Amino acid sequence: MKGIQNVIFDLGGVIINLDTNRTINAFNKLSQIPFESIYTQAKQEEIFSLLDKGKISASDFFKEIKRLIRYNGPIQDLMTAWNAMLLDVPEERLDVLVEMKHNYNTYLLSNTCEPHIDAFEKELENEHGIKNFEDYFDKVYYSCRMGMRKPDKEIFEFVLQQNNLKPEETIFIDDSPQHVKGAGECGINAFLLQKNMSVNDLLRQLKLL
Repeated sequence: MKGIQNVIFDLGGVIINLDTNRTINAFNKLSQIPFESIYTQAKQEEIFSLLDKGKISASDFFKEIKRLIRYNGPIQDLMTAWNAMLLDVPEERLDVLVEMKHNYNTYLLSNTCEPHIDAFEKELENEHGIKNFEDYFDKVYYSCRMGMRKPDKEIFEFVLQQNNLKPEETIFIDDSPQHVKGAGECGINAFLLQKNMSVNDLLRQLKLL
């Protein structure tokens, strides 16, 4: 990995521990309509893409989910189920981000939505006493504030162009194969984080730590 100057990190499943099955199970307790019929990590209904791109409000999103799964209870239950996938951020992972930022230009690029941002920022403050991820990266990019999402090439090209990054000098790490493929099509050195490996281990394997 000679000549690498830039590292772009995914968030969920890479920095934040993530378990999408927790959300699927939580929704399945609320409704007899299987939630996996409209949502999995690999494939989702268009409504989820609209939320990730900030094209629909959280309120309208949950109203539509309510309709799709034929749920008549309070919206708050749906929000709790939606956030159930978000787990913890280990302290040693934050330490590694500090080290990486010292040695490379680092960026966070996440498909995420405002309800999830609110949830994980509260968790960061409660568990680590920090308000957000801004100090851990040179730049933080959230899809819902960009109007675009992975794996579309436009989002990777936007990050490259805005920061004057050369793709051959850039590494991208994500836990979704389709996102890795999208980055690779832009000429970025893209790596899939395997389920049984932490990002710290992958960075050491790539000799970036």
